[in-house]
Amino acid sequence: MYDPSAINFRTLMFFIGVFDEQSFSAVARREGVSASMISRVILQLEDTLGQQLFYRNTRAVIPTEAGRLFIDYARTMTDQLSEARKAMLDRSLEPAGLIRVNAPVFFGQRHIAPWLTELSARYPRLLIELTQTDNYIDPHRDAADVIFRIGTLTDSSFHARIFGTQHYHLAASPGYIEKYGEPELPADLIHHKCLVYKGSAGPNRWLFREQGGSWTHYPVTGLLTSNNAESLLTSALGGMGLVLFPDWLIGDSLKNSDLVRVMEGFEAAINPEPQHIAAIYPNTRRPPLNVRAVIDYFVEVYGTPLYWQLD
Repeated sequence: MYDPSAINFRTLMFFIGVFDEQSFSAVARREGVSASMISRVILQLEDTLGQQLFYRNTRAVIPTEAGRLFIDYARTMTDQLSEARKAMLDRSLEPAGLIRVNAPVFFGQRHIAPWLTELSARYPRLLIELTQTDNYIDPHRDAADVIFRIGTLTDSSFHARIFGTQHYHLAASPGYIEKYGEPELPADLIHHKCLVYKGSAGPNRWLFREQGGSWTHYPVTGLLTSNNAESLLTSALGGMGLVLFPDWLIGDSLKNSDLVRVMEGFEAAINPEPQHIAAIYPNTRRPPLNVRAVIDYFVEVYGTPLYWQLD
């Protein structure tokens, strides 16, 4: 009769070894035991399962149909046991060594760098390398363990931990509104001074829609166009014109009333697809302890809803 208590991790590893090598002696040499011991363990496993797992002859040990069936279960069980043992070991370990973090420039300045002191205090053995760039980073090729990315997540070759969704707001300074008024409809933008971000793919498109409607692109002429968001924000704060920026960039300015949201009856965006703020890492069965610790820390810091988002 099948007795699961008679099957242990070592027995399964011996079985997998014999299945792969088709040899008792090869597994015995690798494990540092006798071939007769390997044979005896396999016989005990066969008795426990009530099935012959191998045909034995002088040349090789050939898996039976039952052996080929059981191998998938054996691999699954050993993988799960190995993962469980690693998880238990991780509980007694502390994140340590180098963790390489990549992030967009201004997001990194505003929402990663200010929190690194506390992260370092929590994990003093962790060495942090922060690289900030707005260029595309491939987690499988570039030297980064955790990549903070803002955009549409479509690549299934990596894992992603989504912190939240990015929202855009059209805003201007109180001084600008006092002097020029504020647009009531997207079509009114043609009469206003606009400050437009221009990246490597060209100027951002300004998209608007009413609640539940379809996105419509409203072309605007930039009084100031720049590839530096901070410069555009500085100009907007000085009353130069309107900006269409994400909440994480202008949330503080809106909360402090240094900027004022306009056309609040319309949703705004630069891309019709949802733009997620996420941490991504290579597609591994179990991410390293350092990766998990850093991502879990920022999940805690950012909160739900994200701390920079408006009510």
